[in-house]
Amino acid sequence: MIRVLIADDQAMVRGALAAMLGLESDIEVVAQVGTGDEALDAAIRLRPDVALLDIQMPNKDGLEVAAELREAVPSCRVVICTTYGRPGYVSRAMAAGAAGFIVKDSPPEQLANSVRRVHAGTHVVDPALATESLTLGVNPLSEREREVLRRAGSGSTIATLAAELHLSSGTVRNYLSDAMGKTNASTRAEAARIAEERGWL
Repeated sequence: MIRVLIADDQAMVRGALAAMLGLESDIEVVAQVGTGDEALDAAIRLRPDVALLDIQMPNKDGLEVAAELREAVPSCRVVICTTYGRPGYVSRAMAAGAAGFIVKDSPPEQLANSVRRVHAGTHVVDPALATESLTLGVNPLSEREREVLRRAGSGSTIATLAAELHLSSGTVRNYLSDAMGKTNASTRAEAARIAEERGWL
């Protein structure tokens, strides 16, 4: 029996995923949680074989949980199951230690098969996303550039960003300029949008 933990902040999605997997004779859903912290706590306590994680969750996102599970419960294999089929997320998920990456609009049978294959030790990635991820290459943004761009996307002024990040205004401008260059954007808002669409933030 393959023991599975499901973590998704949308209760209806959690329930639907659990119901689909519950129809499989060789899969048992041992926990359903709604936040990243709960996912980590449940995995440490229950030691599931596979953790099915959404990316965007409160407290910790699925990529953070995947990285922490690699250290805390190395026997637990992670499958990222998300609405956001962005190629940058694929490479970030693999770097965080995930063994699988599927999108929520995949056929139901693909979900169970992905769980089985990951449990058996293979990697599972949506083929179209894998190809697009390879085409785009590695995320070119540094951690600091990502942080500045994330905050810049909300429309904050340079002075506000500088104060929030404890940096000088000139340094913030440099990070934004570099990020705009790396995304081929003409404005910081466009750079943030492009980076978000590609899963780089």
